[in-house]
Amino acid sequence: MKHLTLAVLLASGFAGSACAHPIKSPVDESKTPAFDITSAEATTDGRLTTFAMEVAGIAGSVKPVPIGQLTGAKVESYVWPTSMDPGTVGFDPESGILALAITAHPDFDDTPLFDEDGDGDPANDGADWHSHWVVLTEDEACGAGLKVRDVSPGQDLLPATAPYLPIALDSPGMSPILDGRTARITVPVADAEDVSFDAVTAELRVNENGEAPLLCVTGVHDIASGDLSLPGKVVAE
Repeated sequence: MKHLTLAVLLASGFAGSACAHPIKSPVDESKTPAFDITSAEATTDGRLTTFAMEVAGIAGSVKPVPIGQLTGAKVESYVWPTSMDPGTVGFDPESGILALAITAHPDFDDTPLFDEDGDGDPANDGADWHSHWVVLTEDEACGAGLKVRDVSPGQDLLPATAPYLPIALDSPGMSPILDGRTARITVPVADAEDVSFDAVTAELRVNENGEAPLLCVTGVHDIASGDLSLPGKVVAE
């Protein structure tokens, strides 16, 4: 597991490093195959943007073990940190790193507007893979050095589809596709050509005391670039 800092992202990724597309990453037999990234790419048709990553194993085949409560609950995730400003999707501008995430967490549901499993209850779907926009900021209190930004709903800007938790997290209901080795999601972001991105698989955890930092990145399984330099570029289809 790696320790991450925003300094790396700000110094390298936002500087616009050049790299062939897609990002390639070697197989590492020491990593869990479901989270061992082998490549990542992103494309746009000018109106919609699709982010994808391939892993060595079966994407989505490993989920957290339920503990029966929110505090201390684990979250597994496939994440694309980007160079887009958080204001692009409705968060406070320049408030951190905007990342797109596919997550699963059986102990809580943070998508109250959507019924992912189609059983008629929109409040019991956390265990199924679903999507979020999040804003990441640095916090040394977190195991991997990053957290989902703590906010005050009603004071800090949040998108209209945010579940109004005290963190910069949106639940826009975009359906992820996990098929074989691939995790993929399409989002309604226009004019995204040349946006920089990376791909990360990571574990997060809700603070056991229920206070800030509420949702920490506690460990990183893999980083496509190896150094979070955001070398990928969104390309036109």
